[in-house]
Amino acid sequence: MKDENLYRPYAADVALGRCSCGQHGSQHEHDAEAARARRLRGEKAESLSTDFVEAALVRAIFPQDATRRRFLKAVGANAAMAAIASMMPISDLQAMTLEKAGPLEKKDLTVGFLPITCATPIIFAGAADFYGREGLNVTLQKTAGWAIVRDKVLAKEFDASHMLSPMPLAISLGAGSTAAPMVMPVMENVNGNAITLHVKHKNNRDPRNWKGMKFAIPFDYSMHNFLLRHYLAAHGLDPDKDVQLRVMAPPDMVANMRSGNLDGFIVAEPFNQRAVYEKVGFIHLLTSQIWDNHPCCAFAATEDFVNQNPNTFAALVRSIIGATAYVNKAENRKGVAEMIAPANYLNQPQTVVEQVLVGRYADGLGRVLSEPNRIAFDPFPWHSMGVWMLTQMKRWGYIKGDVNYQDIAERVYLATDAKKRMAELGLEAPAQTYKKHMILGKEFDPAQPEAYLKGLSAGA
Repeated sequence: MKDENLYRPYAADVALGRCSCGQHGSQHEHDAEAARARRLRGEKAESLSTDFVEAALVRAIFPQDATRRRFLKAVGANAAMAAIASMMPISDLQAMTLEKAGPLEKKDLTVGFLPITCATPIIFAGAADFYGREGLNVTLQKTAGWAIVRDKVLAKEFDASHMLSPMPLAISLGAGSTAAPMVMPVMENVNGNAITLHVKHKNNRDPRNWKGMKFAIPFDYSMHNFLLRHYLAAHGLDPDKDVQLRVMAPPDMVANMRSGNLDGFIVAEPFNQRAVYEKVGFIHLLTSQIWDNHPCCAFAATEDFVNQNPNTFAALVRSIIGATAYVNKAENRKGVAEMIAPANYLNQPQTVVEQVLVGRYADGLGRVLSEPNRIAFDPFPWHSMGVWMLTQMKRWGYIKGDVNYQDIAERVYLATDAKKRMAELGLEAPAQTYKKHMILGKEFDPAQPEAYLKGLSAGA
């Protein structure tokens, strides 16, 4: 094994990472041939990429250069290289880097989003230049409603977009639109929603008394629709007969509640908190009380776009996964709220967005509550979540006939791609893609979707 790495991670007298060109900085003399070899190596993109990975790993092991130098002087460069290679999958990581280092097929992209906190990773990736770091020039286009998002993606006006997590499944099946194969490599967030009621219903908290009430949902193919239906049915109501469900763009819901057109709504934040802020509504419950860590929004594109632009799509996904990891950290939430609240993004008072992201909030009933997991950002697209959504599409008549639940979920939700992109960023992904979920106290086993459906009655 030769110490030919351009960044010199095994040289005890080199300050790793401090040489501006990556070729110099050594305190001992190298013969002319070695210097020439390094210069030639530095001219090759492949060598630059693989050497950087190895140097970064060594620097991660020895964040203090003094420690690294003492270690190398004690054991020698060859022994150090052998020891580190035995512990770290250097060659695998280098191969992954080369795989992702292909030229971008398309650099200028248009990505759609709705002004809701679920879009935080997509918005933050732009505001903090995560896209730029991958060589992308992304234009974020704020959009009013989900049908518009779907239509713009299908018309190729958007290269990719923020979507409700059931939407790629529905579009792939041709439910509610022309069928077009979709892929979803990233789940943006879990939780982050609520059922909000008009203040006149403060003494009407029992869903069994909600017959005749009018509720807004953001889209038919949404977790909001499925969770509200599930919740109403569990309390003995038929959501198709006993209440009115109206599809409405999220930004319009608070105004319609204020004018008396709605008794309640289920929607993503910050509109539940905005209703409290404007004193027209109160938070009846967070949807995490129905299903904790339930899926909500996602990032998706057509299969055609991905096939035509694989390197671009990989770079786009890495950008969003990296941003997702950042915004999920509690210590970053206040700063993120400040960044995404302005008019070009959410167009909300910062205090409203901060209450959602931080999880300390007024509920409209005179209480200030603390729920750190009110919204969380987890990029992994669980196949089991997709299977549950498909059971609800079948339960409520959105799709008919036999459904190959697992096949559809695995075709649309790109869990393998998510694992690969997460690994490229040094993030750990789940080993499995299926797990059981507890929803309103009833276990959902994704291996038994039909049995689960049969177990759901009007009062389940």
